[in-house]
Amino acid sequence: MKIYLNGDFVAKEDAKISVFDHGLLYGDGVFEGIRLYDGCVFKLDEHLERLEYSAKAILLELPLNREQMKKAVCDTCRINDMQNGYVRLVVTRGPGHLGLTPDGCGPGNVIIIADDIQLYPEELYEKGLKIISVPTRRINSSALPPAIKSLNYLNNILAKIEAKKVGFQEALMLNDKGEIAECTGDNVFIIAKGILYTPPLDAGSLRGITRGAAIDLAAQLELPCREQALTRYDLWTADECFLTGTAAEVIPCVEVDHRQVGDGTPGVMTRRLIDLFRKMVLSDGVHLNEQD
Repeated sequence: MKIYLNGDFVAKEDAKISVFDHGLLYGDGVFEGIRLYDGCVFKLDEHLERLEYSAKAILLELPLNREQMKKAVCDTCRINDMQNGYVRLVVTRGPGHLGLTPDGCGPGNVIIIADDIQLYPEELYEKGLKIISVPTRRINSSALPPAIKSLNYLNNILAKIEAKKVGFQEALMLNDKGEIAECTGDNVFIIAKGILYTPPLDAGSLRGITRGAAIDLAAQLELPCREQALTRYDLWTADECFLTGTAAEVIPCVEVDHRQVGDGTPGVMTRRLIDLFRKMVLSDGVHLNEQD
């Protein structure tokens, strides 16, 4: 495996940065997780735009512009001879002093890893996932905007640990109002009485790329979509439920807090959305041969 590191491709064991990098010391940096399907980097421009917005929000100057970053991502996939997989694009603040201030940090490090990924076993896409709400609350959006995809995921990690400790693979996170925010790495959707619902971004939800794709696909199915505050009760009584995320894609959820969703099997509309999504990923993105 070759890792992109600041313009060079180095062996995995040689991909090293300073221990004084504020990305390591304080989680000061941004990242994107991107999927590659049959040589098509799915929604690459959307991911890079979100990376740019995240960097701007934390006053981090990206070392590469959009076209340079796009080429670096595609080159990393090609040099690793990948046609399908997962790309982790990371930009750190760079090395600095032992203190919170970023003054004097830099230059920032650009790291791109292209590798295989399987977040959930394939059987869960057929039978559905079971999730549970956990004590750890999502950070208030007024304290830290959830649109910033930073390197500090401790909030989500704690929630994931809590779920795993009681035998669940994914955790449902609430905000400080007791409303649904998101899962540890996925956005949440329900279908109730023919309407698709998902929490609004100010509830503590990430502006997910796959979340946006699901909303677009729902329109193709003439399924009305509303962004509104949801509670656990809404998930318990929904007809269907599914999660979306770059790694998870679209995965049905059949149980929430030990309560069966619908009839306990992936819903009809959820299955239709999954089918449409799997067709979309092969065409909606940047093909590697376009970046030769």
